Amino acid sequence: MLRIDHVVFAVPDLDAAADRFRRDHGLDSAPGGRHPGWGTANRIVPLGHDYIELIAVEDDAVAAGTPFGRAVLERAQSGGGWLAISVSTDDLDAVGGRLGLDVTAGARERPDGTEVRWRSAGLEDPRREPFLPFFISWEGAAESHPGRLRAGHGVQATGIARIDVQGDDRSLRSWLGGEDLPIRVMDAGARVISVALATHDGQLVIS
Repeated sequence: MLRIDHVVFAVPDLDAAADRFRRDHGLDSAPGGRHPGWGTANRIVPLGHDYIELIAVEDDAVAAGTPFGRAVLERAQSGGGWLAISVSTDDLDAVGGRLGLDVTAGARERPDGTEVRWRSAGLEDPRREPFLPFFISWEGAAESHPGRLRAGHGVQATGIARIDVQGDDRSLRSWLGGEDLPIRVMDAGARVISVALATHDGQLVIS
């Protein structure tokens, strides 16, 4: 089974982005950690079973040497915005085999010293257009999932309700193996347009 795991939002500056998400959307965030291999660092907007990842470049030279780091750098330099969708799967190897994607291991250290580990497929594959999710499988206890972090949101957000993208619906459905996820193709193009969060007061749409 597949489900939305998180959505990545690239920013020029993590602290400034955290302030803006708190001010404009009532969403708090927690420090996530650094990705030494990509030259990036992140903050987590936890939503329970899923989350928003705010990500910024910390080392331009390292980031420029990797496909994902370059994507973060380019998006941040253009002002920032939605960058990628991540979908979790119970059988990452099967998904990777179906699509011919390499499965790679990743890890980062949280500020408290806790190591977070995962395996993913498709993040840096050149065939994956920006509206197509990459796939992830987390290691460790369920409580260690980034969505479970504590944050003092000013709104009662309960998770990601919908993601709107520009892309091709047929390509998306084929990429997902026919599974139905709350990703809505609005028109032609290749990008994530907006993310709608479910809250106790209705949907909160972030563009």
